[in-house]
Amino acid sequence: AFPPGGPTDTAARIVAQKLSERLGQTMIVENRPGASGSIGTAAFIKSPADGYNLSMFGMPALLAPLLFNNNAYDVRKDFMPVATVYDLPMAIVINPRVLPDVTNLQQLIAHAKASETPLNYTSSGTGSFGHLSMEQLKDLGGFEMQHIPYRGSAPAVTDLIGGQIPVMFADVVAALPHIQAGKLRAIAGSSNKAKLLLPGIKSVAEQGFAGFDADTWGGLVAPLGTPRPIIDRLNAELKVILADPELQKKLIGAGAVASYQDAETMRKRLAADY
Repeated sequence: AFPPGGPTDTAARIVAQKLSERLGQTMIVENRPGASGSIGTAAFIKSPADGYNLSMFGMPALLAPLLFNNNAYDVRKDFMPVATVYDLPMAIVINPRVLPDVTNLQQLIAHAKASETPLNYTSSGTGSFGHLSMEQLKDLGGFEMQHIPYRGSAPAVTDLIGGQIPVMFADVVAALPHIQAGKLRAIAGSSNKAKLLLPGIKSVAEQGFAGFDADTWGGLVAPLGTPRPIIDRLNAELKVILADPELQKKLIGAGAVASYQDAETMRKRLAADY
């Protein structure tokens, strides 16, 4: 339910390849983005419950029903969790050409407070973790920035690199290669887990906001009515796949951290986060 190149899409493709090998089945990833994942999710829950339709669910699609009044699903009851797949650290990143003197969070806040017009920032979409986390940070820090939403992380990062927008609360998976290439600069991680991907970058909590944590996560889900033996088989395969050091390395390289939890634990996690 998200665009190509974003964190959910990347994790889905890495896992799909391994699942395909283990199950002897061709797996096709279809992207149907829009409205923070709610368009694709609403379409997905109507899919046949035959085990041949699965979705890599991302947290923006959990938030969307709380922010829009036209969503046609409830994450607590309208699909069947299979297993969690990844945790996704996030980071506040900037375009160093546009903000050359900003190297940490406090400098960004000082720049935003001194700006005569609101500094623009972007995220993967209205109601995304990046959007809401930055809004929370603005409240905590007493500064203003204007949100410019995009339809997914990849197009937002493209315009961030281009300089159209100088700041993003980004999924590390989308920003990491550009950080490594020097096109973007990470100035704060969403949590300590972000340090696995961005060594040397201090978290938001370490830069004056104790207790701040904005990691997101994702997992595989199936339509309601999918036979339990199929759910159990997929769950068992994911447990093996996510313990594979090679796959863990691929996910880390893409900005995500492999994280297996069984179907019941995922169901409880969805309900708790909701």
